[in-house]
Amino acid sequence: MKLAKILKLTAIAATLSVAVTAYAQDIKLGFNGDLSASPSAQSGKAGVIGIEAAIADINAAGGVLGRKLTLVVRDDQSQPPKSIQNMSDLIDNEKVAAVFGPTNSGNALAWRHIPNQKKIISMGMIGSGTDITKPMSPGADNYMFRVSMVDREQVAALVTYASKLPTKKIGLMGETTGYGQGGLKDLEEILKLHGMSSLATEKFGVADTDMTSQLNKMKAAGVDTILLWAQGTPVGQLMRSMEKINYFPLVLTSWAADNITFYDAAGKNLAGKPIFMRTMVNPSTPAQKKLYERTVAKLAAPSAFPFVVHGYDAVLLVAEAIKQSGGTDGPKMKDALENLNTVVNGVMKSYNKPFSKTDHEALTASDLNFVRWNNDQLVSYSDSIIKSMSVNDYKR
Repeated sequence: MKLAKILKLTAIAATLSVAVTAYAQDIKLGFNGDLSASPSAQSGKAGVIGIEAAIADINAAGGVLGRKLTLVVRDDQSQPPKSIQNMSDLIDNEKVAAVFGPTNSGNALAWRHIPNQKKIISMGMIGSGTDITKPMSPGADNYMFRVSMVDREQVAALVTYASKLPTKKIGLMGETTGYGQGGLKDLEEILKLHGMSSLATEKFGVADTDMTSQLNKMKAAGVDTILLWAQGTPVGQLMRSMEKINYFPLVLTSWAADNITFYDAAGKNLAGKPIFMRTMVNPSTPAQKKLYERTVAKLAAPSAFPFVVHGYDAVLLVAEAIKQSGGTDGPKMKDALENLNTVVNGVMKSYNKPFSKTDHEALTASDLNFVRWNNDQLVSYSDSIIKSMSVNDYKR
């Protein structure tokens, strides 16, 4: 064989080898969220546990398009500048196909322009701020998706409940973070849709331990029901402050009250007073029980398990988008998520076309349950008002 022909065949073989190697490379996924700093950090840790469990199961079944999934984790320490830096690092340097997280809604609102500019999927599975999944401008392509609670959906249910109370002496309270202020905005808007308004509105810092001044103003205004948006620890501190002045209005609050940090801050006797919502009460299906048994030893508290489920299901949806689009091209993955042609059987539920061009939320009010603490357990809550409610009553 002539030397030139040998060299040519060698070059072709090398090219094919490189192509095969490139094809076989792992698909990187990223997580960017708080794992260490805020009252919600344990939710971030639980979400990562769920992501890792899904990746392990997918890889054990052969991966996606013959490629294994890997996870690159970044702790944003609940700091928006750090979260922005992490987002750029994961997309530009690590070349991830999608980013999960964040833990805190305010951080997502600080960097959501980045995945939209870079055309990379962001799949939220913890932060519940309403505006996270809204397009950057009307009609713009939107790369922000979510498998988690949504503040607007919780608020729609909680305000509906408040609207059916015999008295409607409502007060609003919220922490001064992006999460708290976004929730207050939703509360004010949906109260207005019901023809209602608050008698008083008060704010407090996420690290505050004494809210008696704000509560005294609520009491003076005649408030008997407080709609509250804050993370777990400050909600617990608010309950402590109520005890100090012996003022216990009905408290309807965000799902952050399911966090063990709330229970620890409030204490056993006060923790059972607020009513709130979550996607799961306790593991009930075989798939949920199996995942729970597999992961519970790693959790800060059993109450964090829904975040494991959301992280797990978020990976399944991204993996299906990669499979349907034939690769990790961002625009193709976005189009696939908006038009999934296969039912994805998740742990939370089966997802049948969960997203569309204009709706990037996989979970809605119909997936939520009213709950409260009973001793150290989360339990379903129901009363005559809840029994009379339906999703058709909700206004958004």
